[in-house]
Amino acid sequence: MDGRLTSLVTGTTRAIREIAVVDGEVAYIRDPVFGIIRNRVHAEVAKAMLRTGGDPLVGPILNYVVECQNPDGSWNEVHVNYNQPSALITAFIGDALLEAADRYPHEEALMKARDYVVAAEKRPGYFLKSAQYTADHLNVDASCGAFLARYAERYDDRDAHAAAVRAAENVVRHQRDDGVYPYAIDKGTYPYVFDLPCVHYQGVTMYYLAKANDVFRDDRIDESLAKGAQWLAAALCPCGRFNWSGSGLSFAYHLSGAYAFANASFIYVSRNNGHYLEHAGLCLNRLEKTMQGGLSPRWEPGSWNNLPSSIVAAAKMASIGEYPLQHRAFRFGYAVYRQIARRRYSETAETRLFGALCRLLRIRSSTVEPSKNYPDLFMTSEVLDCLTQSQIWSEHA
Repeated sequence: MDGRLTSLVTGTTRAIREIAVVDGEVAYIRDPVFGIIRNRVHAEVAKAMLRTGGDPLVGPILNYVVECQNPDGSWNEVHVNYNQPSALITAFIGDALLEAADRYPHEEALMKARDYVVAAEKRPGYFLKSAQYTADHLNVDASCGAFLARYAERYDDRDAHAAAVRAAENVVRHQRDDGVYPYAIDKGTYPYVFDLPCVHYQGVTMYYLAKANDVFRDDRIDESLAKGAQWLAAALCPCGRFNWSGSGLSFAYHLSGAYAFANASFIYVSRNNGHYLEHAGLCLNRLEKTMQGGLSPRWEPGSWNNLPSSIVAAAKMASIGEYPLQHRAFRFGYAVYRQIARRRYSETAETRLFGALCRLLRIRSSTVEPSKNYPDLFMTSEVLDCLTQSQIWSEHA
């Protein structure tokens, strides 16, 4: 493993181990800021630990996760604002159980997860994220497809394979000519259709589509990923930071994990075009600067000196898409709030101001937005998963 990447992964894993709680045969990781225990975090951490040689904590973590499975085979998406069954989270945990199947088998839980995700396909290639969020999210389709493709490969499951193919086809079919994978392609339960480009979710969608194509080896998917990489590379400045002015999804604005998903995606497409190794390196440089061997901040930090230019970028972001004036104003206010918050730091989360703004504007937000940047276990687990997967792709290039 690359020396810089090794140091980053090792230091971050150590920081997570320090907050893990071991209770007999199980272990769990409580969010140090919000106090919740996310199923997804355990899946990402377990996968990362397995890829870096294994860790005695993996078995107890998976024991805990399996105990949290619902009778119908699902796992809940545990969030500050909600806690409900989710095909997306079930796919992530199923993928972790697949990764661990040879050393820590949980066959029954894995089979039930497969059944739940297969049943979440509501029309060809569209997988329902959860009862609360019913739009067709392309990153969800790609994630469910990646799990089912890997499951089908291991267990020679034709139905799972066919569903995975439909998921990939749905993602590729809705890619724009400029390479963008929109966040959502219909309205669902959202107030508007969030058919928007997003730096963070471009990388997320590419990452899971690439994992599915590790199984398919489909030239059409490779061509789609190459187009996606062109757009993502164009958004990456020579200094190694993303230009977020063309990224239209408010709640994913400046998420630090964007650099990890982009790093892994660039590594994957570099197998056909070595030019993207440079972009992958820039993303790794950015992660090194922001994480410094511990937990990742929620958003990439910024300097107060360039706040005025960031406000201009926020205005550009808010103008993307055809939305009513009130929603555009909310998007601009949201972006400015984020620009200020990411430049401040706290070990705790203060959310009262954001809550007051949402009540004043009668906005129902799916996220909690502290007024200061903070150490985010959720982002950290995603970063670990991406970096350890990118190393595997590098070794098999």
